[in-house]
Amino acid sequence: MPTTILITFTIILTLLLYIVSRSIFLKTKNPLYNPVLLSTTVIIIIFHYSEITFEQYKPGKDVMTFLLGPATVALALPLYLNRNVLRQALFPILAGISFGALSTLTTAVLLAKISGLDALITASIAPKSITAPIAIEISRLTGGDPAIAVAFVVFTGTLGSIIGPSFLSFCKITNPIARGLSMGVTSHGQGTATILQEGTLQGAMAGVAMAVAAIFISFIAPFYIPWLVNL
Repeated sequence: MPTTILITFTIILTLLLYIVSRSIFLKTKNPLYNPVLLSTTVIIIIFHYSEITFEQYKPGKDVMTFLLGPATVALALPLYLNRNVLRQALFPILAGISFGALSTLTTAVLLAKISGLDALITASIAPKSITAPIAIEISRLTGGDPAIAVAFVVFTGTLGSIIGPSFLSFCKITNPIARGLSMGVTSHGQGTATILQEGTLQGAMAGVAMAVAAIFISFIAPFYIPWLVNL
């Protein structure tokens, strides 16, 4: 198959599967039908039986990855619409994001150490709740493996987007600000996209949490993660 046609095919296939998966999720509200999980699973099955390799899929994937930039910037709209809420509770929000980001990082490293994982894996797990581009750089600076780090980032985002809203409801956390912040801190982009379906306020808070947590961890990671890993 010519390269241009293959790239077009993989992009259209990915978009269609995501649209269908999202429709199924919105109709059923079943967390197991999470759009990312469902569409990814179907793509893997299709590529396995059609013998399309990852190398052939990569050019189309790169095009869609490039578009993540504008998509992320678009999160500024719900934030702008809810700017008064952010302004009124700025300090509690920033404090919650900072402590939340720190606790997820610390918990991940300590659990990895208790499980007997080596230093490379432990350092790679540490930035699991930070968006992938920043997690890659953090893993390089702290002695981790970028590929492993990205795998944990994707897994964390997918798992968080699947169980996060239900878990928050189970814990009787109904405040939209708290729900948005929780999803943004723990599940970055995927969690933000999921909680945005509940409302623009939740989505705005998740977007703020994702960005602030990434900045905060970027500052402390170069010295905090190595110290924690070698503790």
